[in-house]
Amino acid sequence: MEVPSAYVKFLSSLMPHKPEAELYTMLGLAKQGKTMFYRDLIHHLKHSQDEFIVAPGIRGLVMAVFTLPSFPYVFKVIKDVFAPPKEVDHATVKAKYLLVKQHDRVGRMADTLEFSDVALPKARFSQDLIEELRRECPALLEEDESDIVIKHVYIERRMKPLNLYLDSANDEKRENAVMEYGNAIKELAYANIFPGDMLFKNFGVTRFGRVVFYDYDEIEYMTDCNFRRIPEAPNPEAEMSGEPWYSVARTDVFPEEFGTFLLGNPETRRVFMKHHADLLEPEFWQKTRQKILDGFVPDFFPYPEEVRFCNLVPEYAKQDSAVRTIEAA
Repeated sequence: MEVPSAYVKFLSSLMPHKPEAELYTMLGLAKQGKTMFYRDLIHHLKHSQDEFIVAPGIRGLVMAVFTLPSFPYVFKVIKDVFAPPKEVDHATVKAKYLLVKQHDRVGRMADTLEFSDVALPKARFSQDLIEELRRECPALLEEDESDIVIKHVYIERRMKPLNLYLDSANDEKRENAVMEYGNAIKELAYANIFPGDMLFKNFGVTRFGRVVFYDYDEIEYMTDCNFRRIPEAPNPEAEMSGEPWYSVARTDVFPEEFGTFLLGNPETRRVFMKHHADLLEPEFWQKTRQKILDGFVPDFFPYPEEVRFCNLVPEYAKQDSAVRTIEAA
């Protein structure tokens, strides 16, 4: 691109609500995108008055997350110490985020901007947020009288956590969200990504109702996982024991257990089993893994079939034919 801004201006005419920073990033110009984003953030801070607050939702074990209500992004800072059962470290978390940045996100993993030494006005931080950051990640903070400097932060588009969305959803929205949740997991699997922690709180719902995964500290390549069925217990005592009666390696995954942790709500379980019961069987995961090893590359469609460009081609062809007829005359 000789003049990248011209491409961005054209795309903005098609997508007027998409920030220019995101358009630069989507064109592969990540540094320009980050620069534009930071300019937008500083401009917004000058023309707003609300405070940074702790992001709504269940507190994570790895990240301290905060947001500015009037600005549609969240800021994620790695905690100094991770509570059990997390067994990762800072280097591992950074490596996972880098993996996502370099991988095909297939429209199901949030795009992340990574910044170092971000200075934000201290007066705009709520007292609760300041206390949480001092408590959870003091090694990544520097403070003076006017600013808080965050030494390392990830920034993502803000979405409503899926668990909160389901709590207030009507039947129609619940069914769509659970369908989208299962579709997100399947599309990630087809793209060689196993999410690891599939709790609803680790997925978000966009303003268009699309479900996106955004918690990356436990993701693994599908090809590195061993999907197994739980062996039959040798006796009733073993089955009732608090310890498994079978050996478990670090990369072993038992899909039969997913329902226990994910589907406590009867209505959510009903919808999930209607559309995605195969996710609770190891055969789905084993077949998908084998397809990846065999080199199969599936197509991913981010939009419903009725609004895809391919369905407009016949109509455009008719119009183009009519234009040629007029020109010939």
